[in-house]
Amino acid sequence: MEFLLNPNVAYVILLLGVLFAFFSASTPGTGIGELAALFCLVLAGYAAYNLSIHWWALLLLALSVPPFVFAVRYPSKWLPYLGICILFLVSGSMFLFAPNGVLISVNPVLALTTSVIVSVAMWYVLRQFVDVATRHPAHDLNMLVGEVGTAASDVFKEGTVQVRGELWSARSDVNIPSGSAVRVIAREGFLLIVEKNNHSS
Repeated sequence: MEFLLNPNVAYVILLLGVLFAFFSASTPGTGIGELAALFCLVLAGYAAYNLSIHWWALLLLALSVPPFVFAVRYPSKWLPYLGICILFLVSGSMFLFAPNGVLISVNPVLALTTSVIVSVAMWYVLRQFVDVATRHPAHDLNMLVGEVGTAASDVFKEGTVQVRGELWSARSDVNIPSGSAVRVIAREGFLLIVEKNNHSS
């Protein structure tokens, strides 16, 4: 595990973990992304435990989460929120590890390269999410009633579900955890009313 104590390696693993976590939160999946995020973040946590860290950089990392949530929640304003998220994420991860008390221990070329890759990857994934979330459906919306889908986020008074390969705003009278099977029981315009589908196989 000595290789994890290299700040450059720890930096890349940390970014991978955060990216997996963000992507898993924005799109429903099989759980593989969540497991990959957990694995990478555990390794990054081990490195942070054994290396000195800048606590203010850790705060920057934490501050990258709310803008990402807002970008997913409010697709019409996703671009500025994404920009703020990337700024906090890249800055926090770059300055986090501080062996021997140095301000920045990550190779500048590596930091620049990964910053570009992270920015492009997050822009692409969120752009796809926004396109799906704001697309006007071409089929009869009434045909969605009775369809079975998946909760893309926790659903209660508001949330997002995936039905027929498309993301829809939804609400339910009871709390439905993300990843649960749901059934559409009614609609109000473009808002789907769903219930938990307890008969899914």
